[in-house]
Amino acid sequence: MSFNTKKIKKNAFRITKDREVTALRIRVPGGHIDAKYLSLIKEIADEYGNGTLHITTRQGFEVPGISFADFDEVNEKIAPILEGMEKAIGVEIIDPGDGYPAAGTRNVSACIGNRVCRYSNYDTTELAQEIEKNIFPNDYHVKIALSGCPNDCIKGHLQDFGILGMVEPLYHQERCIGCEACVNNCKKRVTSALSFEQERVVRDEQRCIGCGECILQCPTNAWERGDQFFKVVIMGRTGKKNPRLAKPFLKWASRDVVIAIVNNVYDYIERHIDTSLAKEHIGYIVDRTGYPQFKEEILKGVELNSECEIADKINWNGYQTGEKI
Repeated sequence: MSFNTKKIKKNAFRITKDREVTALRIRVPGGHIDAKYLSLIKEIADEYGNGTLHITTRQGFEVPGISFADFDEVNEKIAPILEGMEKAIGVEIIDPGDGYPAAGTRNVSACIGNRVCRYSNYDTTELAQEIEKNIFPNDYHVKIALSGCPNDCIKGHLQDFGILGMVEPLYHQERCIGCEACVNNCKKRVTSALSFEQERVVRDEQRCIGCGECILQCPTNAWERGDQFFKVVIMGRTGKKNPRLAKPFLKWASRDVVIAIVNNVYDYIERHIDTSLAKEHIGYIVDRTGYPQFKEEILKGVELNSECEIADKINWNGYQTGEKI
């Protein structure tokens, strides 16, 4: 059977090792989907696939075993899911009946966030869906993950952009009873950013990562939540050539700054991508242009909040495949 490989991939179908069948990838922005769509996904898996589902590492669903002969029918079948993205998130899809219009930018993933987790500093699903609205559909290969706190349960350090929630803890000495619960917790579980000096808790602003655990530990509400901020780590990756962890790019960045830099990344890719390749990971583009060039272009036109800190330079570690071990 002949088929257009480019169209298939763009429609979010996978080329599999069996040339007669494909697998459909379903986006779940922010890792959150209305339960009503699960029956539709099951129906597609039973009627067109092999009756199974794979939950991907990016929080989407993959339906294997679909015949290429059913390609157009399956695209029509998933239209309600795409229409739901339009209605709930604001993603613009011209004709949902034609299936996904792009698959390059991967599903924006997120931890459960503060809708459920008490450690989370913000609503990760809401911000993930806001980012999805701005960047989808897009063909460029970009991976974005959002974590509610510096625990980074979503593994943002393995993504192109890891967005970690921070909160500014505000201290009220008049409420403090000197129990040092916050100090001991920070010493044992976090970064030892707190100390108890002259009957008060002192916060080392350089060591503080804005996790907010001091707020949770205090029995008298001597700590309270201040403004919401974000730490952005960039250019982490797995892969064959040079796996590495992401490094800090911004700290104490505002929500508007986070959204602006993600929006800017596509113009940067457009200018510098190697068009001789079928796709190019953005991390390798940054390696080629250099961090200073990336920083200049990604921050162009971005109004930074006064608290925001920017990395002067970044030296990524990781290892080169082929190194002797």
